[in-house]
Amino acid sequence: MKRGRFAPTPSGDMHLGNAKIALLSWLQMRAVGGIFVLRIEDIDIQRSKPEITERILTDLRWLGLDWDEGPGASEVSGPYYQSQRTELYEEALAKLAAEGRLYPCFCSRAELLAVAGAPHGLSSEGAPYPGTCRGLSPEERERRAQHKEPSLRFAIGPAAVSFIDGIAGPQVFPPGSGGDFVVRRADRMYSYQLAVTVDDARMGITDVLRGDDLLDSTPRQLHLYTALGLTPPDFAHAPLILGEDGRRLAKRHGDLGISALRAAGTKPETVIGWLAYISGLLDQPEDVSAKDLINGFHLDRISREPFVLTETMVRQLLPNTSQS
Repeated sequence: MKRGRFAPTPSGDMHLGNAKIALLSWLQMRAVGGIFVLRIEDIDIQRSKPEITERILTDLRWLGLDWDEGPGASEVSGPYYQSQRTELYEEALAKLAAEGRLYPCFCSRAELLAVAGAPHGLSSEGAPYPGTCRGLSPEERERRAQHKEPSLRFAIGPAAVSFIDGIAGPQVFPPGSGGDFVVRRADRMYSYQLAVTVDDARMGITDVLRGDDLLDSTPRQLHLYTALGLTPPDFAHAPLILGEDGRRLAKRHGDLGISALRAAGTKPETVIGWLAYISGLLDQPEDVSAKDLINGFHLDRISREPFVLTETMVRQLLPNTSQS
């Protein structure tokens, strides 16, 4: 059976961009009778807030996007909070270490930022790591560890990475793309790349639909899937919603938060209709429920281009300004 997921980070309220991904991943599973999983990616405890998690759950329910597994539902593949899954990440690190795929990195942030213009970078990940600490002798590692807590880096293999994305199409990343990457920070926080790979595999996720800002993360995760002996899911990366400033929607676009729209009196069907229009599922915005969109949904129908949300469109979403 197909298994998909939506995995929000509770460091900021859900906005239209997050909601678009939630809707599309929900539709992908509902269209094939699959299981939809909700996972809370609160691995960064300092930035994650329980009250934001509660608002995200409320927003999803208000939009009509239910989940089969996750907080408040079946716990068969739980726990569904990354902060409660750290033992699984340690197990993965132990396996990688036993196979000689990890090494300590003592590079400072300033040293890493100084690496600019190098080839084979990943646009969403910055310049590739130059391998500064990869060849350190055991003696040198021990000496440096007396003065600085290291991060742990995963040593990627020499092979190129290729896969067929369900929305973006064929993807090819040359050997060495991105360089070796951190799987545990110096403060012992696990990286997104490690946590998401372990979680998707452990939860049996077969299909990952997410924003295309994470497209460049996929080769790193595929490296980890291979090293850990795990089967990767099928990936599909949907274009982002952009503000008129050309930047992806985020907390700075406060009026477009789902909670803010709900508080303003916007109907959930209006939001769903706009998300469907933005995604290419409707020719024009109209009030619809999420369930109305299940029949006939397919990845081929999703627009491949980012959508710029104008101020005029925003006014149409807000009931007190839509007629002005």
